Amino acid sequence: MMLLPIARTAHRQLDVGDVRVFYRESQPERDDAPVLLLLHGFPSASHQFRRLIDTLGARYRLIAPDYPGFGHTEAPDDFTYSFDRLADITEGFVQALGLTRFAMYVFDFGAPVGFRVAERHPDWIAGLVVQNGNAYTEGLSDAARSFISLRPETPGAEETIRELLTLSGTRSQYETGVPDLSPLAPDGWTLDQYFLDLPGRKEAQVALAFDYHSNVERYAHWQAWLRKHSPPTLITWGVGDPFFPEPGARAYLRDLPDADLHLFDTGHFALETHLPQIAPLIADFLDRRWN
Repeated sequence: MMLLPIARTAHRQLDVGDVRVFYRESQPERDDAPVLLLLHGFPSASHQFRRLIDTLGARYRLIAPDYPGFGHTEAPDDFTYSFDRLADITEGFVQALGLTRFAMYVFDFGAPVGFRVAERHPDWIAGLVVQNGNAYTEGLSDAARSFISLRPETPGAEETIRELLTLSGTRSQYETGVPDLSPLAPDGWTLDQYFLDLPGRKEAQVALAFDYHSNVERYAHWQAWLRKHSPPTLITWGVGDPFFPEPGARAYLRDLPDADLHLFDTGHFALETHLPQIAPLIADFLDRRWN
């Protein structure tokens, strides 16, 4: 009987200060397997990587944490939600695991979190997989620019943000820009909404939404970091993304001309529809670039 290489995955918790971080970690056959840190986006959590971990986790060590305010991670009531603090916890998580060299998958919120960590520890980063994770102003749609411009003192601003945190708002983030909806399992947005509806979670997301402008203000720093360190980079991008359109993917080539760029006719959550196309690209990238 042929045995299929399906990953064994452990589900664990790790304390970083007063935050109990939940994470998923594959257990590959090789002890020296390449490590890929998976940084999820909004409004999801590490569960968005379950199928990728099943597909590649027997061959590579895939590690996917939930940020504070997301998924199964537990944060104290007085936790301050900002992208700096999400990066602090992610940095502490990496240090607690004893990781010193890994590739990093940055998607959506994972880009501002991951690039902050990379700025602090460039020696950690063996390579980047960028999937609809923006770091350029040309990668912001008009809708994204309008959303980022919201401030707490703007009349109706919080209500606008909270509209995005409803089931219809969450589902639309999966479906917008996807020509064929049949590959989209409803489990993703259903589970996302479950976590969004937990006590305190919407307030956390409102705080992060009001802080998003801090990411745009750091774009030039991240671009300078990319030019200086030139990490091997694979870019996979859903061109129907309503927030981060195709020019954001192509902009990386300005600072990383040797990056591998692959565009897909899908939306924001490209792995939901194009895992069979993207997973082999990641495997090939890790095999060729790991050092």
